[in-house]
Amino acid sequence: MQNNHHKEHLYKILVIGDLGVGKTSIIKRYVHHNFSPNYRATIGVDFALKVLNWDQETVRLQLWDIAGQERFGNMTRVYYREAMGAFIVFDMTRPASFEAITKWKEDLDSKLILANGKNVATVLLANKCDQGRDALTNNGIKMEQFCQENGFVGWYETSAKENINIDEAANCLVKHIITNENDMLQSEESDTISPQLEKNGGGTCSSCFTSQ
Repeated sequence: MQNNHHKEHLYKILVIGDLGVGKTSIIKRYVHHNFSPNYRATIGVDFALKVLNWDQETVRLQLWDIAGQERFGNMTRVYYREAMGAFIVFDMTRPASFEAITKWKEDLDSKLILANGKNVATVLLANKCDQGRDALTNNGIKMEQFCQENGFVGWYETSAKENINIDEAANCLVKHIITNENDMLQSEESDTISPQLEKNGGGTCSSCFTSQ
């Protein structure tokens, strides 16, 4: 039976956070399935492409690895343009990188708004969990409260080195991006019936909040 309903989606996803928190390592693990402790600092922005089969559809993720030293600069507005989702990353072994999260999120939200006026879906990654946890991330309730207060759709403890929760976090983000896209399509075409794409192709994710 011929499938005439196969769709392809291309989503631009930002990976942002302070210098040295592991953004490049997370992308390399997710896209290329490998890890090296010797990555050089990203200069400006780097790109990677990940292709997913999602509910019988093809989803292409264009991951933008934005250098930590670029933060809050004028160039980030150019880098952020047309993105549909973001990861904000901090290093669990460096409390100062957690303190910078709210500034990254405020910068993102001030420069990037979806067509329906909402902020893009953003997942918080507590990276390097293989090297030990700090007091904050040990308290899951506080982390969930922090995420909800600051507009994150979920958070995950991740390790690029040990491949912990990278795929799960990405599935959570894609699920919310597709939900946002459907919401925008339905508001644009409220008089037509839109296909339902909101099934979670990645399974449930414990730290991924349901869209309101």
